[in-house]
Amino acid sequence: MKTPGWWNEKSFMSALLLPLSFAYEIGSILQRALIPSVRLPIPVICIGGLTAGGAGKTPVALHIGTLIKDRNVPAFFLSRGYGGMAKGPLLVNPARHSAQEVGDEPLLLAKVLPTVVAKDRLSGAKFAIAKGAKAIIMDDGFQNPAIAKTLSLVVIDGRNIFGNNRLIPAGPLREPPQYGLRRAHAAIVVDRAPIAPALPPGLPVLFAKTQPVTEHALRGKKMLAFCGIASPKKFFRTLTSLGLSPVETIAFPDHYLYTISDWRKLVRKANKIKAGLVTTAKDVVRLPQAMQKQVSVVDITLTFDNPVLLDAILDFALKPHAKP
Repeated sequence: MKTPGWWNEKSFMSALLLPLSFAYEIGSILQRALIPSVRLPIPVICIGGLTAGGAGKTPVALHIGTLIKDRNVPAFFLSRGYGGMAKGPLLVNPARHSAQEVGDEPLLLAKVLPTVVAKDRLSGAKFAIAKGAKAIIMDDGFQNPAIAKTLSLVVIDGRNIFGNNRLIPAGPLREPPQYGLRRAHAAIVVDRAPIAPALPPGLPVLFAKTQPVTEHALRGKKMLAFCGIASPKKFFRTLTSLGLSPVETIAFPDHYLYTISDWRKLVRKANKIKAGLVTTAKDVVRLPQAMQKQVSVVDITLTFDNPVLLDAILDFALKPHAKP
């Protein structure tokens, strides 16, 4: 689904959905109270969020994964494979699996570290340990209590913070920030805006900025930009910041699985305005494989204001028998 625009404001539509938000909150509270939490024999680092999509969890997970890989720790990513059909647990093979099977994010994660997809996170974690994992990086799962976390990092969109501060479906929040942040060990604010989020005193805060992986060759060229992510405006804004001004933009629902028909329509539109096609790294893996090489990809990475603090937090989490 596309992220509703009124999730950013306290509109009439949002107010109508408040009773459902209350029911959602009660269900979440019961889930955390009734599901037992299992502590694994290896460190578990959770890259989570308080809102539904768009905060920047995947770039953070990729960055953390690279840092841990550089430490020569045999770590595995663990993902539910949102948007994919596979129940798992299975080890993702980008050469064999498609986004339809395992979801788009696991295909990106698997380029950095071995990645396990499992709808049941606990069984996925045990599967990863059996495969040799000495640390697990959970992509999302902050609200799921099934696995005890050694380190919980909450990712916050610095430009949008918590939207209208209402719970799903009246707003983007998965849980009230005042409760969720109590369980966090640190917060990562991506793309800081003038208005900083209100965070608990004493909670370590890291600030990260998105930037392109390389100087892009598309600068000055006519492009049609498309994407199916939680915050398409963020991608289009990124293009503008890079000096890539698309002549047309098209937004699809988050995690959208493109069809041959979608591809043909995009090509026709691009040919009509004599432009090339550009999208995100998440989107290109959801295109039919034969079309993936015909699209330009603007990939991003993160730079942290205080990488020394991030290293210290990770080093503590990765110590044998580290406790939250």
